[in-house]
Amino acid sequence: MPESSSTEPVPNTPSAGAPAVFRERLWPNVWIWIIAAGISGAGILVFAPISLAAGYTAAGVLFVIIAVLLVLSTPTIMVTEETLTVGRATIERRFVGAVEGFTGKEATAQRGTKLNGLAYLCIRGWIDPVVRVEITDPSDRTPYWLTSSRRPEELAAALSGK
Repeated sequence: MPESSSTEPVPNTPSAGAPAVFRERLWPNVWIWIIAAGISGAGILVFAPISLAAGYTAAGVLFVIIAVLLVLSTPTIMVTEETLTVGRATIERRFVGAVEGFTGKEATAQRGTKLNGLAYLCIRGWIDPVVRVEITDPSDRTPYWLTSSRRPEELAAALSGK
C-alpha cells in the first residue's frame, strides 16, 4: 500500500493557533427541543400516582438529561488552512478532493440510494442539506465524507479555497 500520509499523525483537534476558515455547529432544531420537552413530560404521568411533586421533579430531571445529551452530541464542522474536522474525524486538506453540496431530493438521495457503504457520515436528521467531500488519500478506503450542513455553499466554498 502506498505511503501518502506524513509521519506525524493529524491531531484530533486543530491547533489553537490555526484560525478557522469555516465553523458550524449542527445544533438541534426547535422541534427536537419540543420533542424533548414532551418526552420529559411523560415523567409527570409515570410519577403522578406517587405524588405530583415527584412527577414534576422527574420531568425536570429527564429534560435536563436529554438537553445535556443533545448538547454534548452536537458535532462541529471546522475548516482551517491545514485541516478539515467533521465531528470526531479530522483529515489534512491536501487529501480533500471535489466538494459538492446537495439540497432537497438530491440530498435525500445522497443519504439513501446513492450512499456508498464505506463513506464517513456525520448526518443529523433535522438538517436537510448535505455536503459530500471526496477523499483523495490513496491509503484511506473512505471514498468521501457526507455531512449535514445548514450552509452547504459556504462549506463548499471554504474547502475549495474560493
